[in-house]
Amino acid sequence: MAKIIQVGMADLKMTRAPDRLMTAGLGSCIGICIYDRAIKLGSLAHIMLPSSLQAKNPENKAKFADSAIEVVLDMMLKNGANRSRLQAKIAGGAQMFKFSGESDIMKIGERNAIAVEENLQKHRIPLLARDTGGNYGRTITFDPETGDLMVRTIGHGERII
Repeated sequence: MAKIIQVGMADLKMTRAPDRLMTAGLGSCIGICIYDRAIKLGSLAHIMLPSSLQAKNPENKAKFADSAIEVVLDMMLKNGANRSRLQAKIAGGAQMFKFSGESDIMKIGERNAIAVEENLQKHRIPLLARDTGGNYGRTITFDPETGDLMVRTIGHGERII
């Protein structure tokens, strides 16, 4: 019987099909799904911030785009994934609140999306699909069997990317 494995905020998990991975409450946070479809192995990281390098407390590696991707890569390769087959899909990175002024510091969602894409490029992991931006939250469910990422939103319906 297939399970749906919950991934919390600043958390990451890995599973094999037929199990699926799910995270809720993606506002400015981003869900990063990396998978090796040939062996039906997938991971989901729910990151909150772009970089561990500026953090006062970088201990929770799942909290940051840069360190979460490194941890996931290590886990997946140790479990039989082939680096050349890895692919990614992402969702989240919304601007949930309006701020006055031009400062990018408050544009966490946009900064998260840029950091995730840069880190995926750095590790040569192709980004096949994204559902980022906007001003609404998302709940995602990832299926390592098919590579489908179901994105559910309030007021914007659901879609598979």
